[in-house]
Amino acid sequence: MTQTFYDAPVAVTGATGAQGGATARALLARGHRVRALTRDPQGPAAAALAALGAQVVRADFDEPASLTGALAGAGALFAMSTPFGTDLATEVRQGVALLDAAQATAGLRHVVLTSATNADRGTGIPHFDSKAAIERHLAGLDLPWTVLGPAVFLDNYVNDWTLESLREGVYAMPMPADQLLPVIAAADIGAFAALVLERPQHFVHQRIDIAAQWCTPRRIAEVITAASGRRITHREVPLAVVEQYSTDLAAMFRYFQRTGLQVDVDALRWNHPEVGWQGVEQWAAAQDWPRLLGAVPTGN
Repeated sequence: MTQTFYDAPVAVTGATGAQGGATARALLARGHRVRALTRDPQGPAAAALAALGAQVVRADFDEPASLTGALAGAGALFAMSTPFGTDLATEVRQGVALLDAAQATAGLRHVVLTSATNADRGTGIPHFDSKAAIERHLAGLDLPWTVLGPAVFLDNYVNDWTLESLREGVYAMPMPADQLLPVIAAADIGAFAALVLERPQHFVHQRIDIAAQWCTPRRIAEVITAASGRRITHREVPLAVVEQYSTDLAAMFRYFQRTGLQVDVDALRWNHPEVGWQGVEQWAAAQDWPRLLGAVPTGN
């Protein structure tokens, strides 16, 4: 087993989701004890983690007693928050509750919080600003911490409305075809988080924006085409259309276009090669495109 400076399990929130799940799997693969926190310990994702050796426990951000019990005896915490499925105020309240529970947990000696790239820069993007508020709360606690700011999630391209458009042969993205974006796969977020949790003394009180590659929407469509065997064409969605769906997401894509995210990908790859850093080609090659895309639409 890889040694850490604590001999206790790592508590992982969001363990049945993309980031938390990737972190839990990375830690388990490296021989660490993992306590997977979830609201649904009987679900299939929880069962899969248990089969890998994780201790699955119930925890609900709206139930402080469940957080206290779930964190008891943990040596470190991977913390995350999301406004999706709730709202921004709820995200902040829940994030603060989790961190306060960590502060009150005897023996818990490091917190790794995932946020978003450049969320600490006053972006004006609502769901970035809510994460910045949670970051500020963490910085005020008497706990060693590290904040990770992941860039654009590649895994989001095989979920929800983006996946629906891919099934129609379109990579719908509210970005110009040739504008560069920093991207990262959930597996790399998990690998970097595991690295920090293994070597907390090297990352304490640091905020690190992370991405694996700079890529354009046109290139992403080309890579998915090659990996899936289905012709995928990029289509730029007007911001006015996004605004009708979500003012939050419209603000995000407007910021991406006008200001742009800043992250030093070259330095990350040079300083931390052990993470692996999947480019979009590696990520796309690992996807089960027949299952994701289904049958070829009539006429294609």
